[in-house]
Amino acid sequence: MTPSERLSAYHRGEPVDRLPCVPIVGNTAARVVGAKVSQFRGNGKLLAHAHIEAYRLFQYDIIRIFTDLYTQAEAMGATVHYPEDETAYLEKPALASHGELDQLQPADPYRDGNLPHHLEAMKIAVDKVGKEVTVTGALTCPFTNASFLVGAEQLVRLMLRNPEAVHRLCEISLETNLRYAKAIIDAGCTPSLTDAMSSCTVISPRQFQEFSYPYLKRLIDYIHSRGKSVTLHICGKTNRIWERMVEAGADCISIDNDADLLEAKEKVGCQVRLMGNVKPSEVMLQGTGDDVRKAVLDCLSKAYDNPKGYIVASGCSLPTETPFRNIHAMLDTVRRVGYPVDPEKLERLSTG
Repeated sequence: MTPSERLSAYHRGEPVDRLPCVPIVGNTAARVVGAKVSQFRGNGKLLAHAHIEAYRLFQYDIIRIFTDLYTQAEAMGATVHYPEDETAYLEKPALASHGELDQLQPADPYRDGNLPHHLEAMKIAVDKVGKEVTVTGALTCPFTNASFLVGAEQLVRLMLRNPEAVHRLCEISLETNLRYAKAIIDAGCTPSLTDAMSSCTVISPRQFQEFSYPYLKRLIDYIHSRGKSVTLHICGKTNRIWERMVEAGADCISIDNDADLLEAKEKVGCQVRLMGNVKPSEVMLQGTGDDVRKAVLDCLSKAYDNPKGYIVASGCSLPTETPFRNIHAMLDTVRRVGYPVDPEKLERLSTG
């Protein structure tokens, strides 16, 4: 089956050869084509080539065009540092203080920063392999993007001292999100949502409800209005906001390795598909092929029977230097288990 055929059949409850599997390949794609990570900047053709070749090499089920979390913030004026061969990081927020809010403008995805190059990569990937595999474009959600506009520490202070400024930041950030989501969908792709700063590791559930949820829901509502489903990833501990993530409209929740798949299944598995959560660093980067096999089998034992479905995946984007053999090991394990999952076979493989 092609990945598109597999996902469509699985969604309809029809026979499939195996569960969908998505090692979340980010800048590891550079290694597949012998490129440096910094070469992706301003080069949509290379970015597309790398992700297409990574998909062809590993045969996973979803392509995600991604380099870093800062593409929208950079397009709105943030300064992003690009090491020669490592993932980019935020060097300076767009604003020195919230007093400069009136200067902030939503980004134009066809003109500003690296957004046009990411869109070019998406279009190329859709043109070349879009008939056989779903192509998604990474989109950093309103609250997290807002933290890159004014700085995470200042945003936390503003939530306590000037909540109205936070709402203004999120509103402008949402407008960029909506414009970029439209451009991603118009390119033939599906937005893939990431909201790292909305984690309970960073803010409280009450703060999530007040400052993140309203804007996240409006973004998801728009994506649904365009006929696309939504996968939402929030890093770190999220068990206290899983219900809110479902209420915001997520069709699939990507569970970070800091959370527990079994708990997620018990709490929200009747409402939403789950995805995750093999450890990206400890297992996928640093482990052996056997470590990967055991971790995948452990995740399967917890979530293969999730009522709304389950996608085997890493808990977050893979580190750039993740060994190819470990990505192959993840896919090979899922193929070996097959579908429907036989609990006795799963037990034998886990103890063998």
